[in-house]
Amino acid sequence: MLTKKVKSRISFLVISIVLLITSVFFILNSLKENVLYFLTPTEAKFKEDLEIGKNIRIGGMVKKGSIYADSKEIKFTITDFKNEILVSFSGTVPNLFAEEKGVVAEGKLKDKNFFVADRILAKHDENYMPPGEKNFLDNNAK
Repeated sequence: MLTKKVKSRISFLVISIVLLITSVFFILNSLKENVLYFLTPTEAKFKEDLEIGKNIRIGGMVKKGSIYADSKEIKFTITDFKNEILVSFSGTVPNLFAEEKGVVAEGKLKDKNFFVADRILAKHDENYMPPGEKNFLDNNAK
């Protein structure tokens, strides 16, 4: 036979576990809605349920020799070395934006081969160090 004290501890434990599970569920559900992933050109090309005109991100490498810039816009090709997608962007690109470097473009697909970007995010590798910091470390290293 369980005493009143043991019953209250068990009920407290059960209620605590239910509240914890509910809290974790809501936290993970809100994170799922706010996380933005990017698609590679291959995924964008062959994904069946991809809506044309919906905001997405396309990521990959800027193809060598593909950057064309005029006074109004910049056009370049993003590749994942299997497929490519042409990107058009009006605005200023980040300093790290260059050929054969990683890039993520945020915007809308016009069709499976053409993307209009609203924002460009340049990626760098894990060994990147800003030039000023690198010079400081080189000069002060002994």
